This record gives sequence, structure tokens and C-alpha cells, in this order.
Amino acid sequence: MNIKLKIWRQAGQDKPGKFESYEVNDVSVDMSFLEMLDVLNENELKKGNDPVHFDHDCREGICGMCSLYINGKPHGPKHGITTCQLHMRTFKDGETIVVEPWRASAFPVLKDLMVDRTAFERIQQAGGYVTVSTGGVPDANEIPIPKTVADEAMDAAQCIGCGACVAACKNASAMLFTAAKVSQLAVLPQGKAERKRRALAMLEQHDAEGFGACTNTGACEAVCPKEISITHIARLNREFTRAAFSGSETDYTN
Repeated sequence: MNIKLKIWRQAGQDKPGKFESYEVNDVSVDMSFLEMLDVLNENELKKGNDPVHFDHDCREGICGMCSLYINGKPHGPKHGITTCQLHMRTFKDGETIVVEPWRASAFPVLKDLMVDRTAFERIQQAGGYVTVSTGGVPDANEIPIPKTVADEAMDAAQCIGCGACVAACKNASAMLFTAAKVSQLAVLPQGKAERKRRALAMLEQHDAEGFGACTNTGACEAVCPKEISITHIARLNREFTRAAFSGSETDYTN
């Protein structure tokens, strides 16, 4: 395949950016999208040009690093996959592919297609953990947890923090990310002791980072590579409301 690319190039956070055009020839249909970008960068380096900077790590759809806006959609046209799982057989010979970084004020561009997503880390640090001392490693069946509850927690815990939900949202809201991180603990007995403080602190940090409000358009769920449901946002709203109107942590019951 011969592919044409329009890629956003930007030297830094406070620098102006623009689209630049490239061509990559003899692209195998079995290449991943990132492997195609690797070939592009090898060609650019041979010419003495600055390569296109983009994030990547595991290339197995686990780490969430490969966050690219491809032809107007986070992670590209396929549903339920990350950019590194997108293969070139998805595109046609001679097609022009437009590649951009995430567009959100809370995700400033570092260079080219790389953005700073440490805002997610600060939301997580605000309350996405359990501080209760658990002692030694307990037996697996020491705390009985119904399978439906465990499945619900695991569904939320699948979030890889890629930021596709923010990129797709017209308000640049990170509510799906925040909701998943709250929900994965709120439904489990180990996480209920701090559920009030967690919901309040993580939503406060969400707003402080400059993310927008959720208006329930469902765009985040539609593009999430792990297909996390917006029902977790409903749980987050419930957790926040109950926390805001309850008394002490010990008064915050089921």
C-alpha cells in the first residue's frame, strides 16, 4: 500500500503548530499503525529530518500510551481497540490519513502528537486508592464478594487512562475516567471505608485540572477502547451526592 499522511507538527506547548504532509510507500497491510509511523520516522531520519514524536509503550493495548486522533476519531475507525491494535488493512491504498494529538486544554501538547496526561495521575493521587492497612496477603476467599460485584469492579478497572474519552467529549470531560477509578473501589468492601473522601477529592481534582462537565452525550463510551460504560458515571454522581450531603465518614453507609 501507498499511504498519504497529514500529521500535526508542533515544536512545543507554547509553539504554533501546523499539518505537514508525508507519503509512506510499500506499507504492508499487516503492519500496525504505529509500525507504519516507525517506517515514516526511519525515512525522515535518513533524510536528516526531525522524526514525528508520538507516545507508545507496550503496543499491546494495555498501557494506554498510544493516544492518536486518526481521521477524526480517537484511536481510529475501529471500535474497542487502541491505536497500537489498529492495522493498516483498515485503510485503502492511496488513502490520506489525518493524524492529530488529543485536543484538550488539560492535555497540553508536548511535541507533535505527544500530550501531557499527568492530570489523570493527579486525579488518581487525590483518592483512587485504599489506605486501610490490610496486613498480610489475605486468602482469596476471606472476604466473600459476589461474582456480579467482582465483575462490575473489574469492568471499571479495565480503564487504561488513555484519554480517548476526553478527546471525544465536546466538553473535554474526564468523567468516564474518574468514574471508572471511583467505581472500581466503591463497589468492593475494601474500598467502602473511604468512599466519601474519595468521591469528593477526585471530583474536586477533576475540576481543578480544567476538565469540562459531563452532559451525557455518550461520546466517551463510544470511543473507549475498553468499552467502559457510562453507567459508572451515574455511580460517581450518586457517590458524590451522598458524600456531599452526609456527615462523617462513619455515617456514610450503604
